[in-house]
Amino acid sequence: MTKKQITAPEQKYWRAIPLAITLGGMLSLSIGCGGRGPGKVNRIDEVSLASSGIEVREVATQLSPTRDWPGWRGPSGNGIAAAASAPIRWSDSEGIRWSANVPGRGHGSPIVIGDRVLLATAVDAQAQQLVLAYDRESGQELWQRIIHEGNFPDPAEVHTKGTNANSTLASDGNLAFISFFNNSHVTATALDLDGHIVWQTELGPFSSKFGYAPSPMLYKSLVIFAVDNWGGGYLVGVDAGSGQVAWRVARPAKNSHSSPLIATVGGRDQLLIAGCDQVCSYDPATGKQLWSAAGTSETTCGTMVVANELVFASGGYPGKQTICLTADGKKVWDNRVSFYEPSLLAVDDLLFGVTDSGIAYCWSAADGRERWKERLGGNFSSSPTYCNGNIYVSDLSGKTYVFAASGERYQQVSLNRVGNDNYASPAIIDREIFLRVGFGSGTDRQEKLLAIGG
Repeated sequence: MTKKQITAPEQKYWRAIPLAITLGGMLSLSIGCGGRGPGKVNRIDEVSLASSGIEVREVATQLSPTRDWPGWRGPSGNGIAAAASAPIRWSDSEGIRWSANVPGRGHGSPIVIGDRVLLATAVDAQAQQLVLAYDRESGQELWQRIIHEGNFPDPAEVHTKGTNANSTLASDGNLAFISFFNNSHVTATALDLDGHIVWQTELGPFSSKFGYAPSPMLYKSLVIFAVDNWGGGYLVGVDAGSGQVAWRVARPAKNSHSSPLIATVGGRDQLLIAGCDQVCSYDPATGKQLWSAAGTSETTCGTMVVANELVFASGGYPGKQTICLTADGKKVWDNRVSFYEPSLLAVDDLLFGVTDSGIAYCWSAADGRERWKERLGGNFSSSPTYCNGNIYVSDLSGKTYVFAASGERYQQVSLNRVGNDNYASPAIIDREIFLRVGFGSGTDRQEKLLAIGG
């Protein structure tokens, strides 16, 4: 691959990454979910922290867990809101403080940083991938920034259910980070909160089966991206300030879509990710693998969760498994229930999940004993979120279920219907919910960002 210059308003520089090491001989190819076979095996250049010379530093933050929702699944990446309260009832005619039109389509969830709500979207007709910002109080659009224009993947490379903007942004309070699949590569972009592009870094090639979905995660002075794909997957740690690659490690050449979780468990910081027929832990500072255990399936979408020194994962296709492991990768229990797109949710000593086909489960986290299950109906892509004793989860018809986070039985608190579909998960901060919803269908479909309560 040769270096190339990308021009964009306010862009300060471009980092291109040489790809040199062939992994074809050590990575197994797998077709995964059926359909067309894998493309070429990509060449991945593994970069060590020592060779990059990047210093990983502690970073002070002004973010508040009750006022800010800085990334996928909230302040700690586990789907738990720190807010003391949140609305439990709303409808088209009640409880919605404002709604704002969102151009195009996207499945990325909103994030909230100070007085701004940010999200990513894609306008297929113009082949544009964008980031947008809205005023938190009024819903007024503050700015929109084109990140990529042209070079969209072939429609056959994106699942009919997916979009060209599936990822949720992450922010450290100063910059916001996003990654898109464009021009056969995944490229990371950093913007300031006024929408100016600070840096862009091409992370590496991407052989797409169904498109790109993982969301970035922050760790100290790094922003970390997962790029699993059947041409040769990899994890990349990028210096958040400069965009320089700090480390890159290879993963199997298999099709998977999960975002990582970074958590302190077993007395150390761990980057946890499922998919590619394994559950893996890495040192988020260096990318070094700490442990790996067989589990879940080849293709997963959900993000792992942790509770009480245990880690949990589920997936996927073609296998079906929910698994509990110790903090060093030893299996504690498993079952044959699969949560493919939605992530799990751990609250105290309970593990909750809602399957893609609409069955809610509650287990004892320690031993996997089923406490209850309830058929909600419908189909689900969004992930459950906890706030103040309740769990919020939306289905693909626009219904949001609110039920008690109880191990005794399923206790529905409310059922709220707005719009016609909901793929994204909510951002919940004190007394407010921000939700991305689709209204209408076909060519008449319009996405909106809703502010509920407040």
